[in-house]
Amino acid sequence: MTGFSSDQTRASSLEKMLGLLDVFTSSAPAWSTEDLIRFSGTSRSTCYRYIKVLQEAGLLTPVAGGSWMLGPRIIELDRTMRLCDPVTIGGGPPMRRLAQDTGHSALLCLLFSGTVMCVDDVPAAGAPTGLFSRGQRRPLFAGAASKVILAHLPPHQLRALFTRHRTAIAASGLGADWEAFRTALRTIREAGHCVTIGEFRPGILGIAAPLFNAEGGVLGSLGIASEARRVQPKQRDVLAAAVMQAAKEACARIAQEQPRGALPARSVG
Repeated sequence: MTGFSSDQTRASSLEKMLGLLDVFTSSAPAWSTEDLIRFSGTSRSTCYRYIKVLQEAGLLTPVAGGSWMLGPRIIELDRTMRLCDPVTIGGGPPMRRLAQDTGHSALLCLLFSGTVMCVDDVPAAGAPTGLFSRGQRRPLFAGAASKVILAHLPPHQLRALFTRHRTAIAASGLGADWEAFRTALRTIREAGHCVTIGEFRPGILGIAAPLFNAEGGVLGSLGIASEARRVQPKQRDVLAAAVMQAAKEACARIAQEQPRGALPARSVG
């Protein structure tokens, strides 16, 4: 039987160590050492070593009761992202103008690890609490901000996604078979935007347009969200045009901010 190479072993250990960060959420912000050991599936000594490395890197910090929380290094990294990320810098001003001009909440999203993550937002006055905010993720198959990104992924990625997530895709209204799925996404691409109601949150209307890098690869989306009852059907085309114009401006700004070769198209891998 062929054993693991040292490179494979190191990769597996690194993945397990970094995987410990995944358990920290807003609903479960603190974890005891014992819980981390159980989650890691490793020996006690190995998990202690993982925790020590993460603490030294500032990614974990100890709190009362022998528990751990995410560390201050993450705050520093977030600051760097806000100051240097081409999508945030380039897409932020058009997003804020869109929110001001339409009176609706606006959001800027990126494709991230098979999901869509909000990287910036402007809540409208009186918007429902927790509508969406920086750092929150949403499913790749639900909501305008997600579907408009999905529609612009390369065919080989779409084929792989359909194979793995056929049931979720059908449930999202994107088609029960491959041809129907391709047709639904082509319709979104040709429209240049996507409109959904109640897919990510009941009663919420979403309108989004795609964002691309300088080479034309999809990066994310820019859109608005509002209570559907506040938007008459005849207003949707006007809002969609405003969203697409804002996204066009954002793409131009992103291209200007983008260091050469430093902002590849996002993938779902």
